[in-house]
This record gives sequence, C-alpha cells and structure tokens, in this order.
Amino acid sequence: MSTKVSKTAIGAFVLGAIVLLVAGVLVFGGGQLFVTKHTYITYFDGSVKGLNVGSPVMFRGVKVGSVDNISIVADPAKRQLRIPVVFTLEPAKVQGTKAEFRRDPNAIEKAVKEFGLRTQLQSLSFLTGQLMVALDFFPDKPAVYVGLNKEYPEIPSVPMPLEQLQKTFEELPLKELVKNLNETIIGIDQLVKSVNARKTMQGIEAVIRDVQTLIRHVDEQVTPLVEGLNRTTGAAETALNETGETMAAARGGINELVEAGKSTLESARATLEQSQQTLRTYSGDSQLVYEINKTLRDLSATVRSFKNLSDYLERHPESLLRGKPAPKGE
Repeated sequence: MSTKVSKTAIGAFVLGAIVLLVAGVLVFGGGQLFVTKHTYITYFDGSVKGLNVGSPVMFRGVKVGSVDNISIVADPAKRQLRIPVVFTLEPAKVQGTKAEFRRDPNAIEKAVKEFGLRTQLQSLSFLTGQLMVALDFFPDKPAVYVGLNKEYPEIPSVPMPLEQLQKTFEELPLKELVKNLNETIIGIDQLVKSVNARKTMQGIEAVIRDVQTLIRHVDEQVTPLVEGLNRTTGAAETALNETGETMAAARGGINELVEAGKSTLESARATLEQSQQTLRTYSGDSQLVYEINKTLRDLSATVRSFKNLSDYLERHPESLLRGKPAPKGE
C-alpha cells in the first residue's frame, strides 16, 4: 500500500530550493547581479603578460571596473596582430556624473574626444608582475582607433612608458652609431701614435716654455717700470703744487700792481683835469698853450692805455706767465 505524498511538502521543498538558489547567486555574485555596467574595448600592441581576466581597471588608483576578456585578432589593413581587451566600467563608482553617463555607455566618447581619455597598461605589482588597465586623460596623445570590433565602444590606448622607451631605442641606428664610434676611436689612436702627433706635442711644449719665459721677463721689467712711473707721478704732483703756489703769488702781486696802477691813474686823471682848467684861463702865448695841450692829450692817451692794460691783467693774470694768446685763425 503506497504512502500518499503531500503536495504541500513538495511546494515547500521547491520554494526552499529557489530561495537557496537566489541567496547563492547573491552571495557568490558579490552583489554584482543588479549593478549597472558598461562594456568597452581597447587594443594593445605590446605584450599583455601579467594582465588576466578579472584584472582591475583603475582610474588614478581607484578601481572603476574589471577585465572581462583578452584575445588576439589579426589586423589585415596593417598586417599585424592586435590584442583586444574587453572590460566593464561601473558608472556608480564615479560620483557626481550626469545621468546620461549612467544610462548610455556611448556618452564616454565625449570624454575621449574632448578630454583625451585613454587606456594604458600599468604595473599592478612589481613583485608578481601583474598588470592592470589604467584610465587617465592624455590630451596631448592623438586618438588612434583600430575599429576591428563594432560591438563595443572603443577607447584608444597609449603605449606604456617602457614601451615608448623601447620603441625609441629601436628607432635609433645603433649599428651605425657603434661603427662610427669605433672608427673615431681608431682615428684618435692613430693620431696619438703618429710621428706628427709627437712633433706637434713637442712643439706645443716648447711654445709653453717660451710663453712662461716671456711672462717671467715681463714681470721682471714691469716692477721697475711701475716704480719709475710712481716717481714720475710724485714729481709731477710736486711741480703742479709749486706752479699753483706760484700762480697764487703772481695773482696776488698782479692784484696789488693793478690796485696801485688804478690809484696812479686816478691821480694822473685829476692832475690832467686841473691842468686843462688852468690852461683855459691862461691867455698868453698861443703856441705855448698849443704845445701844452698836445702834451696833455698824449699823456691822457697814455693813461687810458695803462688803464686798459690794468683791466686786462685783472681779468687775465695768467697772461704774465703764458703771454697773450694768439688770435683765432692764425
């Protein structure tokens, strides 16, 4: 006789299984089931060793997403292999953004075009060699699109600093540089060992010795010359001082002479005037009066000349020593 199965027990069992399934998804899914994510793709040319699925996508040290897929794809246009990396971003990680970015994954193209948003491989740990995808702004780097996958919006990438340095070294003509360096070293060695080089060095040494001898000779001659120049300068200063004293004394004598001459002139002028007045009252021999008047006129002219000489000496006392200067143009 079979036991009748309760429908209520079956329903409770099924409901419990569903609850456990949902709880497991929530627990093991890390709460990511209901999180909004936007998926993007980027391409790298160099090695991605150390980058794995699940590696973080960081923006200046803050995790904003993770890597979902890494593969290899051929680029027929450039005949080379590309490494596309698909990753997701969580808009909720970025605070203060507009709702447009949270709803539309294509809104990030604005940041790419206007602000220079780029991806770059960077080291996550030097010890383990793990890499991460770093997001940052490189406005000076051009946006180079690959365009092999139209399913996801593409964010252009820039090379790693080490890759840039490696590329720079690869572009250098190292073989030619080493060859030129070897040729230069060989040429220098041959020049040093040549006979002409020895003669040149000997000539240079002789010139140096001659220059040293000349310097010593000049030094020996300069000292007496300086001493003689000092003595000459002292004598010149003494002569100038004596000349100044002589000029001062001469100026004093000239001034006294001029003053005395002026006094004499005044006395002579007074005497002449008195004589002329006396002659006007005298009515004797007209010939005698004429001769006396002529003598007085000559004496008056002499007095005027002496007065002019006195005035000139007063203005130019140095003329007694130097003489009267020659007229201009002679």
